[in-house]
Amino acid sequence: MTTTEIKTNDRTTTEATTVRPNPATPRLNFAKTAPKVFRAVIGLDAAAREGLDPALVELVQIRASHLNRCAYCLHMHTTDARKAGESEDRLHMVAVWQEADHFFTDRERSALALTDAVTRIGDAGVPDEVYDRAAAHFDEEGLAHLLALIFTINTWNRIALSTAKRAGTDER
Repeated sequence: MTTTEIKTNDRTTTEATTVRPNPATPRLNFAKTAPKVFRAVIGLDAAAREGLDPALVELVQIRASHLNRCAYCLHMHTTDARKAGESEDRLHMVAVWQEADHFFTDRERSALALTDAVTRIGDAGVPDEVYDRAAAHFDEEGLAHLLALIFTINTWNRIALSTAKRAGTDER
C-alpha cells in the first residue's frame, strides 16, 4: 500500500492507494490445481447464461470486469463480444454506461445497474430501486439467471486476479 498526498486549498490530505502486484508469471493454474471447483464454476456459468441474450451476457461480464479491474476477463469478454458482432461504440461506452445511456436499451441499462450493485454489494447492498428496475425487464427466471451470471463473472474475476492471469493470454 502506498500513500498519496493531495493538496486542496491550504490543506494537505493523505490518501491510501492500493498498488496491485504485477507478477511476471501466474501464481498457479487454478483449473489444474482445483479441477472440481473449476468445473463447478464452469457449470454455474453455463447454467447462468441459459435463456439470456448473448450480447447482454457479454455487456454484464465486461461491466463487472471493469469494476473489478480484471484486465484478463475484460480482454476476453471484449474479444468475445466483438466476435459476436458487438459494436466498438457500445464496447467503449460500457464503462460509462450511465452517462451514455442512449447506447443501451432499457433492459440492458437495468442489467448494468444490477451488475454495478451486485458487484459493489459491500457499498450499499442492492438497492430496491435497482432490483425493481431489473425485475421490470426480466421475468423471475430471467432475473435469477442474470443474478447468477453476475455472481459468476465476479467469481471469474476473483479467480483471475488472485492467480495473476495475464490479459491477452485468453487461456480457457
